[in-house]
Amino acid sequence: MTSPVALDPELESNAEPVKAEQKLEGRSPGQLMWQRFKRDRTGVICAVVVILYFVVSLAAPLLVKLSGTDPYTLYGQDPTYADKPILDQFGLPLGYFGGVSGDHWFGVEPQLGRDLFAMLMYGMRTSLFMALGVTVLLMVTGVIIGLIGGYFGGRTDYWIGRVTDFFLSFPQQLFFIAFMPVVTAFFVDPREDTPTYFRALAMLIVLWLLGWMSMARLVRSTVLSLREREFVEAAKVSGASPARIVRKEILPNVVTPILVQFTYSLPSTILTIAFLSFAGVGFVEPTPDWGRLFAAAAKYTEQDPAFLFFPGLALVIFVLAFNLLGDSVRDAFDPKSGR
Repeated sequence: MTSPVALDPELESNAEPVKAEQKLEGRSPGQLMWQRFKRDRTGVICAVVVILYFVVSLAAPLLVKLSGTDPYTLYGQDPTYADKPILDQFGLPLGYFGGVSGDHWFGVEPQLGRDLFAMLMYGMRTSLFMALGVTVLLMVTGVIIGLIGGYFGGRTDYWIGRVTDFFLSFPQQLFFIAFMPVVTAFFVDPREDTPTYFRALAMLIVLWLLGWMSMARLVRSTVLSLREREFVEAAKVSGASPARIVRKEILPNVVTPILVQFTYSLPSTILTIAFLSFAGVGFVEPTPDWGRLFAAAAKYTEQDPAFLFFPGLALVIFVLAFNLLGDSVRDAFDPKSGR
């Protein structure tokens, strides 16, 4: 009877990594990224939170309807609701924590009595989808300009670089405040109210003009390091056109920095839109908007600090979740992250 052959302890310890490597064979980079991302509990939780925000924003009309309120009715002044007083003689909400009740889930606005839950739901809807449109436009513009400058180089890259430097020279926050009234006054009679859709379009134009440069520089630097690689040279030798090389060889290799930059740009854009509305050059009454809620809270904070609680908490959670999601996406794309 033969005795069992003893395994080398070193081989036995290496058996598990070998099996893991065999399991990874045949998987695309996207599948590997998804596997790493799923193991990141923080990233998954943040992704759920971000998706929930967009779902809530889409369902804002339904949620507000379920609450039995709307963001425009002045419940504290409308005679129709005189049998249910919600403001005291000084215009402050009755009850606890800014007037929170079964009728008004997040309380009401001092002086006017508008429902804060309805205002926040519609304000999130306005800010999130406005920021999403602006960010997508910034990403597309920056990627196209960065690809052209990085791949062709020479005089093309030089002039694109100078144009980028020109736009970077503008003090963005001050330019936002100064340029927004100019854009609206150029197309709308100052004696008339500016339509909401036009204010949104003007903000999109201003944010687009002053926001694409960082994405363009990031893509350009990545493309400069890729265009001399062997697979690009092989594509050139095979007779592939520049458009095909950029589309098939280079663009797939810059997806990672684009996605990571997108996750950082969206919350930044939301804060910028909120800043414009807070400064009075973005969305104005009666359009619900996150920035407008903060502007109103600045007037009421001494008398009713609770009015700031729910809008502020919602914005902090969203920005924090999106920033953490950006970190998780970056780590998931990095095979050396150890996740």
